[in-house]
Amino acid sequence: MDTITALNALRALAHDSRLAAFRALIQAGPDGLSVGELREKLDLPPATLTAHLNVLRGAGLALDTREGRVIRVRADYTRMNALLSYLTENCCAGAAAVAPTCAPGKPC
Repeated sequence: MDTITALNALRALAHDSRLAAFRALIQAGPDGLSVGELREKLDLPPATLTAHLNVLRGAGLALDTREGRVIRVRADYTRMNALLSYLTENCCAGAAAVAPTCAPGKPC
């Protein structure tokens, strides 16, 4: 993944509703959610959800397919993993160690 692609993905996730939508799609697994299920889960107006999904689609983080009258939205796990790899590729000065983790509310 290049820097421009990573920035586009991070910009798409830099909104609370879009991040919540993406996380819901990740949690749903490879089957994804119908747009209606996602709208109910997030309690967003249809037009607002459509706008947010368009941003996620544009960043390559969400994919959709039509199943009859239903549109099913799925997270693009390949793009998600590429973003995670991009963000961690220089972790720990190249050592094979895992980055340190901190307990919530505790300093590292």
